[in-house]
Amino acid sequence: MKKLATWAVMAAAAASASAQSSVTLFGVVDVGARYTDNGGQSVSSLSTNGLSSSRWGLRGSEDLGDGLRAAFWLEAGIRPDTGTPADTTRTFDRRSTASLSWGFGELRLGRDKVPTYTAVEDFDAFGDNGVAAIGHFFEKLGTNVDTQKRADNMISYFLPGGFGGLYGNASVAAGEGTAGKKYVGGRIGYRDGPFDVTVAYSETQVTPLAGFGGDDKYNVLAVGGKWDFGFASVLGQYVENKYASRQADIYNVGVIVPFGVSFVRASYSAIDGKGPGFDPNNAKQYSLGYVYNLSKRTGLYATFAMIDNDGAAKYVVDGNPPLPAGKKSTGYEAGIRHIF
Repeated sequence: MKKLATWAVMAAAAASASAQSSVTLFGVVDVGARYTDNGGQSVSSLSTNGLSSSRWGLRGSEDLGDGLRAAFWLEAGIRPDTGTPADTTRTFDRRSTASLSWGFGELRLGRDKVPTYTAVEDFDAFGDNGVAAIGHFFEKLGTNVDTQKRADNMISYFLPGGFGGLYGNASVAAGEGTAGKKYVGGRIGYRDGPFDVTVAYSETQVTPLAGFGGDDKYNVLAVGGKWDFGFASVLGQYVENKYASRQADIYNVGVIVPFGVSFVRASYSAIDGKGPGFDPNNAKQYSLGYVYNLSKRTGLYATFAMIDNDGAAKYVVDGNPPLPAGKKSTGYEAGIRHIF
């Protein structure tokens, strides 16, 4: 709390320093009760991130004139159930960037989400959160890849608006001598009213695994689409994780149906493993959730998800307790999310 207060004071001082500058303290606190049954072994717990990822951060910008703007963004994940950081190895694990934007787009430097991950979470009905997250099926395929969601030491360029619905970004992350961190990837999409479609691709340099001919490339392909019909939004995506002859194909379809200040969401996901050690270890996930918004900032939620594993697959909605191979993993959670 002392550190948070210090950052807040610094933010206030910076905000008053210039009328052309702005600094904002922001965050999300999401806490809920969770029940997990993994193959007949169950655990009840207080959990977090059921609806949104808990975090706090500082962001700010300065108008430099002639359409040029400088900005920074510092964002740290937190675990409100225990009061601890989400990542004990980093202070601002979610994002730590400085950027310049102008009429030709934005240049952003630092730790941030990779393009292939934003192309996935944007088309998951559950936003890759909670017991229903599609991220349960993300596969490293035995490699030491460290860029599935975010990357350190990254330079990104984002297209400006005004291209008739076209959007996209490209990123390059320096490995700085550490295998699993050198990343290059990009995303391109088209959005027009209720319609949105995107494709993204990346390559990360990893340590070669024995028996795969020295291959050191881990690749991700993500394709997603969404159509908002007004009475409901339908989402779908395909994600391919690949290393040498190993491959995981992930399929996900979902729907979000609004009812006044509340909405129902549901999804079906599946993973098809291929190659040595992954075939036929497949799984399916069924998810259903309800959200009631008390205000624009505060919401109540409840979610159910079940993963049905085949073969030796051990995918789980929550890793506690451990799951025997080929068994079902079931999770229930209900909680509150507040945005500040």
